[in-house]
Amino acid sequence: MNKPAALPRASVLITGAAQVLTCAADAPDFVGCIPGGEVALAGDTVLAVGSPHELRQRVALEGARVVPAHGGIVLPGFVDSHTHLVFAGSRVAEYSGRLRGESAAALAARGVPSGIRGTARLVREAGRRQLEDEARERLAHMLACGTTTVEAKSGYGLSTAQEIRILEVQAALAASQPVRVVSTLLAAHEFPEGVPREEYLREIVEDIIPEVARQRLAVFNDVYCDEGYYTVTESRRVLEAGLQHGLKAKIHTDAYSHIGGAALAAELRVVSADHLNHASDRDLAALRDAGVTGVVMPALDFAVAHAKPTPARRMLDLGLAVALATDMCPGCWLEAMSFVIQLACRHYAFRPEEALRAATLGGARALDLHERIGSLEPGKQADIAIFDLPSYEDLAYRFGRVRARTVLRAGEVVHEGAAP
Repeated sequence: MNKPAALPRASVLITGAAQVLTCAADAPDFVGCIPGGEVALAGDTVLAVGSPHELRQRVALEGARVVPAHGGIVLPGFVDSHTHLVFAGSRVAEYSGRLRGESAAALAARGVPSGIRGTARLVREAGRRQLEDEARERLAHMLACGTTTVEAKSGYGLSTAQEIRILEVQAALAASQPVRVVSTLLAAHEFPEGVPREEYLREIVEDIIPEVARQRLAVFNDVYCDEGYYTVTESRRVLEAGLQHGLKAKIHTDAYSHIGGAALAAELRVVSADHLNHASDRDLAALRDAGVTGVVMPALDFAVAHAKPTPARRMLDLGLAVALATDMCPGCWLEAMSFVIQLACRHYAFRPEEALRAATLGGARALDLHERIGSLEPGKQADIAIFDLPSYEDLAYRFGRVRARTVLRAGEVVHEGAAP
């Protein structure tokens, strides 16, 4: 008589949850809600997810370390797919001046650092230790708020040496703290002062991109394609150069004008197109058909009081894959993805389940990591956040309730907050 096959053995059991949210792609409710569910881990991966009865049928739990959920919700760690993590100082003087009605000229007359070039100057003046320490603090707050993966762009260097320095800082951070950091080269963020336009374009294409690729300092190559920044022709040149050197393509586009960046994104089948405030239905349909993920950032629209918020609801209705992100940067200082969920629900008319999915699996898709992270499914990386909330709808409802009780990254507890 054949012996029954031995059950796979769990190393960790997360139990005592009010809800487990798998956020699996095929979940009919968008979030895969399992009331009273449990999650079993084997090392750094998810072994099984289901009801207590189902897990005991599938998995050997003897000896597993118990991580209690304390009646809270268990969900995939947030994937923040658009940030400008590394910068120096802040632009609070610019922000507060604009709140008081000061013009750009008035701020410049006072010597207030403004915009991308203002931050680039601050970065040039800062030491590497300052850049690393300030970004590390931001990552610690992100982790405490349930984020386990962060995309980080360069873009405040605007020269070969400075762009590489920012990417080196990001590599050091990736190796020395728990949050996964995915680096993007954004040398084409702005044009540096005093350098001819064509000269800097040549530097990006012939110097920066090849060197970044050679050193494997970035996964993605990005460009700011919009009025006053990079034209469609220039953006094509930058993105195609990156593709030739093995860097996957992303694009900032159509944030303040409609110049054809979304159409370029669809043509090149970039991994993600970000902002898209001025994208048309035709653009959105083309992006959908090309398999591009649209990354939307309601906090940025909020921070700048954007006159034309991103048509994110329309994106969902047209079937475009959508990710939510913080756009953490000097002009939108935000570390908590839960606040992004709240803004998306109120200002973009997302349903809570749509927002949670976009903040997890959607973010993973925008980083081409959806086969590894972004949902709680067997075989995927065990990146998990536990919140002291009775339901996932409370993520959209309880403003300011942003910190996670427990966060696991690759199956290890990397953050434990005090009970409220």
